[in-house]
Amino acid sequence: MIRARGADGWMGRILSIYLVLFFFYMFGPLIIMTLAAFNDSPYPTVTQWQGWTLRWFAALFADRELWVGIQNSLLIGIGVMLLAVPCGLAAALLLTRMRLSRTSRNLVYGILVSPVLAPGILLGISTLIFWQNFGVGGGLLLATIGQTSFIAAYCMLLFTARLQRFDVTLEEAALDVGASHTQVFRRIMLPFLRPAILTSCVLAFLQSMENYNTTVFAIGGERTLMIEIAANVRHGLTPMVNALAVVLIAVTVALALAYELHRRMELRRTGRRAAAARAVDLRLAGKPTLQPT
Repeated sequence: MIRARGADGWMGRILSIYLVLFFFYMFGPLIIMTLAAFNDSPYPTVTQWQGWTLRWFAALFADRELWVGIQNSLLIGIGVMLLAVPCGLAAALLLTRMRLSRTSRNLVYGILVSPVLAPGILLGISTLIFWQNFGVGGGLLLATIGQTSFIAAYCMLLFTARLQRFDVTLEEAALDVGASHTQVFRRIMLPFLRPAILTSCVLAFLQSMENYNTTVFAIGGERTLMIEIAANVRHGLTPMVNALAVVLIAVTVALALAYELHRRMELRRTGRRAAAARAVDLRLAGKPTLQPT
């Protein structure tokens, strides 16, 4: 027993040390980057500390080219989201609903998922060459099309995983009582797919915002946020890039907190509705009920 407790103690210490090192490895660069955003030094580092300052945030908001890149990234992200989610849903329905043999299904799945496996540079160049034959040059539209070509595959995988848990008898029952296919899709399928739709929208938007390889070839003379950051890296980094990262982290944390608060409020509402429904059932059955607090 003593030896066992001693072994458990050593294992606990080793695990604690490992967790400390792991979290330091994960969050250490973010902490250093955040501190560098408030350093008065012209270099993005904390080794030459010259005092606290907010001038890099002022320079960030005064950089017109960077804001144009952010605007273009938002426009492309919204366009990709509007195109990739319906395309991914259609592909998922094709895979899960069509009666195909195992070989045919694997072939169709391989074709639909192949853009994810292709290099981003290849997708960007092929998109530019293909659409130039139809008179479409590089720009925001072509960048949106190029990104959609592979982001739609990610959405398809999410929808496929969700549809595999769908009870087809619900559709059959609705059709038996006279519902049309449009009504079945709108009132049964879409509510069931709502979590996957929201997740696909977020995934498509974030994938579009951080994409560089495909966008740099398809966007022509325009610039996105990632392209603008890459251009700044080539000319020499300044703490303004750190300030931008701090703003992005703050926005991400704020959105995550807002989502978590919304989720907890929905859980409370669901709990209150369930308690009220149970109380009604007990009252109809003639049993005493406890009023929920």
